[in-house]
Amino acid sequence: MKFILFPHPEQRLKLPWNCLQWGVFLFPILPIFGAIGIILAMLISYQRQFKSIRKNPVNQGLAILSILLVIISILADNPLESLIGLNNFIPYFIVFAGLSEIIQTPSQLRWLSWLMIFAAIPVTILGLGQHYLGWSGIDLLQGILGWSLQLNGNPPGRMSSVFMYANIFAAYLVIIFTLTLGLLIEEWQNKTQKSEFYLNNYNLRIALLFLTLLLTGIDLILTNSRNAWGLAVLSSLAYALYLGWWWLILLVTTGVTAIFGSAFAPSPIKEGLRIIIPAYFWQRITDQNFVRPVETLRITQWKFALNLAQTRPLSGWGLRNFTPLYEAKMNVWLGHPHNLFLMMFAEMGIPTTLFFMLILGIILTQGFLLLKNSLTNPSDGLIYYSYLITFLVLIVFNCFDVTLFDFRVNTLSWLILSGIWGVACTIQKTNPYKILS
Repeated sequence: MKFILFPHPEQRLKLPWNCLQWGVFLFPILPIFGAIGIILAMLISYQRQFKSIRKNPVNQGLAILSILLVIISILADNPLESLIGLNNFIPYFIVFAGLSEIIQTPSQLRWLSWLMIFAAIPVTILGLGQHYLGWSGIDLLQGILGWSLQLNGNPPGRMSSVFMYANIFAAYLVIIFTLTLGLLIEEWQNKTQKSEFYLNNYNLRIALLFLTLLLTGIDLILTNSRNAWGLAVLSSLAYALYLGWWWLILLVTTGVTAIFGSAFAPSPIKEGLRIIIPAYFWQRITDQNFVRPVETLRITQWKFALNLAQTRPLSGWGLRNFTPLYEAKMNVWLGHPHNLFLMMFAEMGIPTTLFFMLILGIILTQGFLLLKNSLTNPSDGLIYYSYLITFLVLIVFNCFDVTLFDFRVNTLSWLILSGIWGVACTIQKTNPYKILS
């Protein structure tokens, strides 16, 4: 029990914080039970902090956004689909508002990172078993577990572990990779200091972080997600930039240049680099092993989404309406246009999407200003920076795919944003907009 639960600075928030810790720990491998813990934390937070939640300007903005989404759904081309689509937004707004009252300190962010790392280890191992040992099934327990292993992954040959699709698993791995890297750098810098957590053995902490980073890196490669590969590199560069490690920036840049050179450089440079770079990477980057119908190309989907946005710029076509409209036009079923923001422009309309982006922009701007001006402790600054980078990585991921429809990844995304906003509001103590003036 003590291994999981880290104390909260406020006694009145101890219970919801404990529920949240258990929820985050269980969530990846037992999503139903993890969700119960997170929801209980949110409900208790509303009970004890409702006045603060109601007065928070970002929460007020999300309430206005929720009303706009309901109106858009009523006016949608297919209102029923759009009303169902509200479930991908409004419940998460509510969870965000509750959790941002609970998460108040960088120490809590640090411990939540540890919990997510502990929970990720069995997920990565199951992925390796799925890919190399032919693990599959557990269908009889799917109602309890909330997942089952698909033989050889989904799509076949690409690791998906306990997630429904390889790209979704890749998004989850990018979250864990980025947070693990942040903790590993912090532990390495503070190796002479005693940990504030229950896992006090330095060598054990370093070994656990290296193991998680290794497992996550291997699984990332085997998801065959070019998007995730690139973002893992970018998150590494983001840490190197923050720490001023120019040698690492040069090393990573050289490696990335070599990989892209093996894919696209003119001959004979390309052939020379292919002696060094495994074919697995440059073949995937060039996509030469796949012949895709034009209807399934991202550029085709993006153009169609833009056309929808131009046709109904104010109200959009309604949530979840892209799929039937695209199928009617192209005779191909697609769950989304592989770009969250183009999807929102098409389905929500331009004004509502810009309002949503403004809310996210305010939170992130507040976060970076707080990082610059208020977090003088280097360790606190690094852990807060890791959450900012993780969320930015998720934003970029959603420019080429959409994680909105996966319950676990969407929840973790809002949890990370809750941590950024909760710590910012607590440290500022005054109007959250004051720092922007």
